[in-house]
Amino acid sequence: MAKENKLQNIKAIKEMIAGTHKFQTNKIFGAGGGKRYEKHEVGDTWEETEADGTTWIVEQHKGFRTKKSKHAEVFSEVRDYLQSFPKCPKEECTCDPNYHLNKKMRTIHGMGLDCVVDMEHKLKVEGKFDEYARTRIENNAREWLQRAEQDVEMLRKAYTEATKVVINGEGEIDTYSARMTPEEFNEKVEKGFEEYKKDFLEKLEKNVTKKNNENN
Repeated sequence: MAKENKLQNIKAIKEMIAGTHKFQTNKIFGAGGGKRYEKHEVGDTWEETEADGTTWIVEQHKGFRTKKSKHAEVFSEVRDYLQSFPKCPKEECTCDPNYHLNKKMRTIHGMGLDCVVDMEHKLKVEGKFDEYARTRIENNAREWLQRAEQDVEMLRKAYTEATKVVINGEGEIDTYSARMTPEEFNEKVEKGFEEYKKDFLEKLEKNVTKKNNENN
């Protein structure tokens, strides 16, 4: 009897490894669906949803299964893109994504430091570096102004809208009145910024025109 039980256990283990055990092939329907217990071939993938709504991508291997979050691939693709150098001219990018200067150049140029150095050297040889530098300066100035405009808009909301703050563990809320009316903000802040913006752009255009005339 003991020998027979041992043989049955060995048979059950082999069936489970092959994915043919009765508990694996019986279809059971519930929160996770029936595919969890279906027989699958090596390489098959399917979705399983837990009772809490978590969805997994399951893959059948030889003798075992693996699962990962349904969103893992999307997160992985986003992470890989954020660490990539989309404008790298090399057939295979060799830049270290963790090197701080490569991170800085990726934000500005979309390529690593060594590629930026090569690009700028090539522009100098071709006599195009000065034009490139002026364009970079102008673009940086306009990007800075755009960020300043966003800051003014944030200030508008902070100064002209009432604020509600939770003041204790019971959830009691205290309300703070707006510091300015929209009209006061326009007069004291936005009007001054618009004058500064106009002056800034005029000086930028004059500087660009002057540099262009000097090189013509």
